[in-house]
Amino acid sequence: MINAKEFWRKRFSEHTKETSRYLKYIFNEHIGVALLFFISALAYYYRQWLQDLPEDFPTIWIIALAFGFITGYSPVRTLLKEPDLVFLLPGEYQLGDYFRRCLYYSYVVQLYVILLISAALGPLYFASYPELGTRHYLMMIGVVLIIKIWNMMSNWWMLKERNPRIRLMDQVIKAVLNITIFYFLAQGEWVYASVVTVLLVGVVLYTYSLSRQKAGLAWDLLVEKDQQRMRTFYRIANMFVDVPHLKNTVKKRNTLVRAIVDRVPYRQNQTFSYLYKITFIRSSDYLGMYIRLIVIGALAIWFVSNLWVKVAFAILFLYLSAFQMMTLWNHHRTIAWLDLYPVKKEWKEKAILQWLQQIMLFQTFLFGLLFIFQWNPIGLVLVWVGGSIFSYLFIQNYVKKKLT
Repeated sequence: MINAKEFWRKRFSEHTKETSRYLKYIFNEHIGVALLFFISALAYYYRQWLQDLPEDFPTIWIIALAFGFITGYSPVRTLLKEPDLVFLLPGEYQLGDYFRRCLYYSYVVQLYVILLISAALGPLYFASYPELGTRHYLMMIGVVLIIKIWNMMSNWWMLKERNPRIRLMDQVIKAVLNITIFYFLAQGEWVYASVVTVLLVGVVLYTYSLSRQKAGLAWDLLVEKDQQRMRTFYRIANMFVDVPHLKNTVKKRNTLVRAIVDRVPYRQNQTFSYLYKITFIRSSDYLGMYIRLIVIGALAIWFVSNLWVKVAFAILFLYLSAFQMMTLWNHHRTIAWLDLYPVKKEWKEKAILQWLQQIMLFQTFLFGLLFIFQWNPIGLVLVWVGGSIFSYLFIQNYVKKKLT
């Protein structure tokens, strides 16, 4: 006999230990300060923007799409592992209580997304529809919580279906219905929203009837889905700390390799310069993260009106990029044969410091171009001079000490 409650406690404890282990690295003091500054500045300019909100701004569609997405995206975390396909499959009918707790956990854990999006969109909704008031918006959030349950149960029943096309069609139909419901609710059209809600209930009941026709759970599908979500979490965590569970992929990117790496001189003291550059370009982690930080930073600089906040954002994203790229130093630490290289340790340190300096200066150059397009010569000078000075000081006074 399998004690489903005890098995859940054990599996849940393992899961929380694993995730909390990486979360403490993700939300470290450096990222915390940066996020606090970014969110504070974003909230300030969001409030300023709402004061001059255009009358034709598509608030209804934003509310409908956002609420429709958070209700439709309702995955169920089962915390299953590959060995469970062998050892738990025979006891499937003894695990009813385990899977019920999985549903409870999945729902509770996703509530924070509803609260965050609701809090973020609330001021926009009140500015666009002041006549409907806070009570109407709170009632919409209540509807979100209810429809979220229906979608999660429907998704759980559809996990018995092995045909991916049928699962995709089910998701598309429910997404359209979810968005339509909140499109009408955002306007206060409760009658039309009720009609569409009846259609959604019909789809949910239909998925339940389909699941009743299936003999048992698709265990391989449950394990695959859970592993996909953990891989996503590991990829995010890998931006901040080395994750041994994550299998890194390597991409050719021949054009970038020829443009950057092939220019490295073929000399002994350039060994690690070649290694770090080709790792940065071809690894699945660094280049993508570097580009994303540049894009997010560029958007923040472009849309913020205050000059000094623009410059502060430029320095902030230079700091974030350099801080994340520092993990290049430890990327190859588990490869023993690198220790056989007849190269000096100071060459290795010099190579990583030079490369970090180069990518920070390149990012500074790109941020400065934004001020040229906006014809802001003072901002251009401040970012290019300030970014260059910050890059040098950060590399020499922080990164260099961390390597020793």
